[in-house]
Amino acid sequence: MYNDNLFQQLVTANYPTGEVIGSDRFLVTVKGLDGVGVGALVVFESGQRGMVRELTDETVLILNLQGEETKLGSLVVLQDHSMKADVGEALIGRIVTPLGEPLDGKGPIRYEAQWPVYNEAPGLIERELLKDQLSSGVTIVDFLFPIVLGQRIAILGDAKSGKTSFLLQLGMNQTGTDRIVVYVLIGKRRVEIGQTIATLRETGAMANSILIIADMFDSLAQSYLAPYIGCAIAEYLWAKKGKDVVVIYDDLTSHAKVYREVSLLTNVSPGRDSYPGDMFYAHSSLLERAGKLKSNSKTLTALPVVITPGDDITAFLPTSIMSMTDGQIIFDLQTFRQNIRPAVNVGLSVSRVGGRALNNRQKLLSATVTKRLAEYRQAREFAHFTTDITPESKHALQLGMLIYEVFRQGPRELHLPLVQELMLETVIASGGTSALNVSDLKKKAKEVAPKIKNAVDIDLAVQQLLQTTRIGGTL
Repeated sequence: MYNDNLFQQLVTANYPTGEVIGSDRFLVTVKGLDGVGVGALVVFESGQRGMVRELTDETVLILNLQGEETKLGSLVVLQDHSMKADVGEALIGRIVTPLGEPLDGKGPIRYEAQWPVYNEAPGLIERELLKDQLSSGVTIVDFLFPIVLGQRIAILGDAKSGKTSFLLQLGMNQTGTDRIVVYVLIGKRRVEIGQTIATLRETGAMANSILIIADMFDSLAQSYLAPYIGCAIAEYLWAKKGKDVVVIYDDLTSHAKVYREVSLLTNVSPGRDSYPGDMFYAHSSLLERAGKLKSNSKTLTALPVVITPGDDITAFLPTSIMSMTDGQIIFDLQTFRQNIRPAVNVGLSVSRVGGRALNNRQKLLSATVTKRLAEYRQAREFAHFTTDITPESKHALQLGMLIYEVFRQGPRELHLPLVQELMLETVIASGGTSALNVSDLKKKAKEVAPKIKNAVDIDLAVQQLLQTTRIGGTL
């Protein structure tokens, strides 16, 4: 937190000083500040804080993190040679700005330490193999594209396709566990921020969450800094406090636009889509900080969100993020318009390390269901051109619709217990489609589930469900 006397204390202590000779909104040009480096934290005479962005032979370019008005001729003093975030367990359950100022009206926060904002990612020798599943609470994701603790997996989709609902379900599903979820909301409208906060509070998920908010009306410099602050807070809880942490960057599209604007204002040469040449590094260095530490076997899981206007995943930013992550879950409006909820594109989504978290039975069943859904998509395409389709295509359409019906979930619903999921999907994948009532099937599976003790019991229960729901024939 800022101390009113800090500027004077730093000057009295003979820290390097400089004079403001130029100001362009949040970009401030300063003469002096001898010995300062890129990423250093400075304090303006007004009490506002800034971060060194660039250096030249005679001047220093600084991002004003707290305003867009800086008086010419005013003084600047160095506070720290590297940007650090205030961190601590007291942040859990709180809502703060990227600069650590509370927004929830619960009073000041007692911080424990400071952590480097631009910290280096752990080396290979410091890491462990990822293998434990992070249950998201969304059946279609946990079943077909499981997220592994410590993984970096991108969440892509057009606006209003269900990305935020999925991420809130994931956060809700961590309630009652010792996992901490850090939400970094970048460039969001205040109504969207309010809805997110209300949902977390109503469901009790706020108790193990941290929200870092840089809304669209805040300083662009804070939006620029927000994901790195969120990562620093998560890293401290992960590395020093021995906690499993999930950090959600919602969304990196807004961050990339801010990064591009800052770069263009500083005359950096634009590249593809006018993004600067270091755009890939800016995000890859952030996401590479996720993983599993060998020292305490704890994990930091990263979920970057990217907007894909018009469901175009071939644009610069989506392809860039996909290339630096271990998979992607894609929500698209075309699937949404087919009344499939959640609107996950099964054909394009993938989790490259998710298979490590599944047993052999789950892997086989997941592959079978994925194949059935591929046949459904193919049959649906044929059905657009003719009403005279083959019995096989008709069967594929019926089966695909039943599978999606089993996967259907509302925004506040969490998935069924694993045993129930396995039974339901085994019944759907191995049975025919006549006289099947999905709601009745779910009800009976719930009744049978408590009696399941092993794989043999599951097989017997599946046969029982096949008979009682009168599914005719087999695939």
